Amino acid sequence: MSGNNENPFKTALGELGSVLAHVDESRIDAACKMLADARQIVVYGCGREALQVKGFAMRLYHLGLPVSVVGDMNTPPLGTGDVFLASSGPGETSTVLTLMQVAHDAGAINLLLTAQAESSAAKRADFSLLIPAQTMANDQGTKKTSVLPMGSVFEGALFLLFEVMVLKLRDLIGASPEAMRARHTNME
Repeated sequence: MSGNNENPFKTALGELGSVLAHVDESRIDAACKMLADARQIVVYGCGREALQVKGFAMRLYHLGLPVSVVGDMNTPPLGTGDVFLASSGPGETSTVLTLMQVAHDAGAINLLLTAQAESSAAKRADFSLLIPAQTMANDQGTKKTSVLPMGSVFEGALFLLFEVMVLKLRDLIGASPEAMRARHTNME
């Protein structure tokens, strides 16, 4: 932050707030409805996005929803009535594109979180949530918009978006905070 006297926390929080203010709330509600109605939910993300997606999967489990993470040994095969939720900020992640094709071929719905509305992943998705944040696709030169490095704004926005989605899902399915807490592991 050479030469910038502004508080870096204030700057970063302002960037996150601006990004999330541009996410279409009606699409968030529609995504929550898809998840609530899914027979099975399987989630995936690469790199640091994967950390946010796994945290969301944990909360979906706490809500009592049937959720798995790609790569875990208990991940079931996808089929009709299932949702594959994938995060790909840049929208060109080869693993995400391949898994989306597998999910599509099995009859599942592809729900994508991305920053790139015209990306290959967005074109393959059945439903996209656009999170207009800087990612690794646009973190250099004149495209750079954030004080934070690489895809950090997108990843931070995912965390906050997922937490709001948990609140919306809790209300949608009528899960109580007590029921959620009762599903929290005792193995720590």
